[in-house]
Amino acid sequence: MLQALRTKMHGWPSILILGICVFAISFFGIESYFMSHTETFVAKVGKHEISQQDLQQRMNNLRQQMVQQQGEQFDAAAFEKPENKLRVVNAMVDQRLLVDAAEKMGMRISDQQLRDAIMAFPGLQQNGKFDAGLYRAFLAGMGRTPGQFEAELRNELDVAQLPDAITASTLVTDADIDRYLNLSMQRRDLRYFALPRPALTDTKVDDAQIDAYYKSHQGDFMNPEQVSVKYIEVSGGDLKLDTQPSEDDLKKRYDEGKQRFMMPEQRLVSHILVNVPKNATPEQQKAALAKAEQLAGEARPDNFAKLAGQSSDDLGSKRTGGDLGWLEKGVANPAFDEALFTLAKGQVSKPVLSDEGYHVLWLRDVRNGQPKPFADVREQLVKEALTGDRDRKYNEIAGKLTDSAYQNPGSLEPAAQALGLPIKTSELFSRQGGAGITANPKLAQAAFADDVLAQGNNSGLIDLGNDHAVVIHVDKHVSAAVKPLAEVRDIVRQKILDERVAAAAKAKSDELLARLQKGEDIAAVAASVGAPLKTSSEATRGLADVSPELVDAAFKLPHPAQGKSQFTSVAQQDGSYDLLALDKVQDADLSKLPAQQRDMLRQQMARVYGASATQEFIDALKAKTEIKVATDRM
Repeated sequence: MLQALRTKMHGWPSILILGICVFAISFFGIESYFMSHTETFVAKVGKHEISQQDLQQRMNNLRQQMVQQQGEQFDAAAFEKPENKLRVVNAMVDQRLLVDAAEKMGMRISDQQLRDAIMAFPGLQQNGKFDAGLYRAFLAGMGRTPGQFEAELRNELDVAQLPDAITASTLVTDADIDRYLNLSMQRRDLRYFALPRPALTDTKVDDAQIDAYYKSHQGDFMNPEQVSVKYIEVSGGDLKLDTQPSEDDLKKRYDEGKQRFMMPEQRLVSHILVNVPKNATPEQQKAALAKAEQLAGEARPDNFAKLAGQSSDDLGSKRTGGDLGWLEKGVANPAFDEALFTLAKGQVSKPVLSDEGYHVLWLRDVRNGQPKPFADVREQLVKEALTGDRDRKYNEIAGKLTDSAYQNPGSLEPAAQALGLPIKTSELFSRQGGAGITANPKLAQAAFADDVLAQGNNSGLIDLGNDHAVVIHVDKHVSAAVKPLAEVRDIVRQKILDERVAAAAKAKSDELLARLQKGEDIAAVAASVGAPLKTSSEATRGLADVSPELVDAAFKLPHPAQGKSQFTSVAQQDGSYDLLALDKVQDADLSKLPAQQRDMLRQQMARVYGASATQEFIDALKAKTEIKVATDRM
């Protein structure tokens, strides 16, 4: 065959074909014949990809927040459901659109804005001032470095720029406020009574009626499709390590990562503040500077505390001789920082201008940046070493489990024997999941996948989160089926009786409503069925002593004409009915509303209008941006 091909490939045709091949290879790159590009993003916004790692980080942060908020009430299975992940991805897409739009408009968060935001955190302040020690403790509790935290905060501030700008430009007029108040605080005069549950006279239900109801409502009496599975699980938290890190290993880890344990350079400083008013005149500014220069000229280490106590405008520190404690770079404003960190120990500075006024600084002592001692971080190093070893062991076992399950798709036995892991069996569960491990939606989804359920193969490795994974194999399969009539006969009979009661109640409510609409007095109609008539004058939407269904119906009725009433029947959740009369509607009494409450409402409405306008802006961005969401990679 090859010889025949060579024989025919002579002359200009062969030269032409060879030339085309060479051109194709040189133009497209020979690697394109051997390499393929696998996309891994969960979403793509224009040219920006949101990776699986980005999503996992966001999910981890949200999980941590929700565990802190909900404690034992946190539902991990519901949190991991695909629809919840899709909501998170959609929110990340919206944020990416806002960041891109802000960048195109030249909006960015400056270093000073970032610094101000950190220093404004209430939890990082002591006596009304930023405390560097609290900041370090806060970062340690979160497991973040300053760089990581600042990058995350900068991203949050970047996302918030445009929504904040849109909200700030939102106009809420007095007419808007009045209209809202008149709707929300509207007052209505009501009369109503509860229709007594009708007595059921026809309680006979024969076999033919039961059979007919059962056949026409079989969807109400189904046993769902169910499976049970055999599974092998591997959990990082349950893995026992063969060895503990030695002292030499720990010290080597310490030496290699000393930079992580560096304590920043700190400077012990006192100051004298000469205050400059916010709207100071040139004369006031000159006077403040002259006073600061005079104090700087007089100040020496031996009299600084006394001068501060006599002359400083900082009430918080003047009682302690101007003592500001140990400060690190980045805590104060840039001018203050620059002056402080150029002073020599014992030196007094020239006046330094800040937003508060002029500072005269005395550098009392210096702590050079040194690594924390090995003993102080030993426990952290042990934890890191064990975590790393456990992660490696988990990944090794999970990888071997994946390979074995794939190589022997019809059984879990080879994998169990090779890894020394037990095969466990679940109870039956439906597509909505079951109890225990089968509550995880990923496992339920895999169990009912065609490859596993119909073809009888092992699943792939199912990542349940938090270093916990399983491989499953269907053990039993029970198809969806109608429950036998004998099993549900009593339920069917009661449903028939309940429908008769509901029909009788509806018919009676329609009859009484018709009487009211024809002009009968509601008190007389209520008395005719032995029901007490209740009234509620100037009822508002927050009326608490009646059902939500009745309140909702009362505020949906149109305004009655003068001297007349509007009527309706109101179905309750238990199948009973109320008859309702609306006699009068009054607007809210706005004269009694404090001005402060109006201002608060204006701010709330501005935030709501701003959020709505922001969403419209995002929708407009989506319309002109190519967006891809890969739900199969979440």
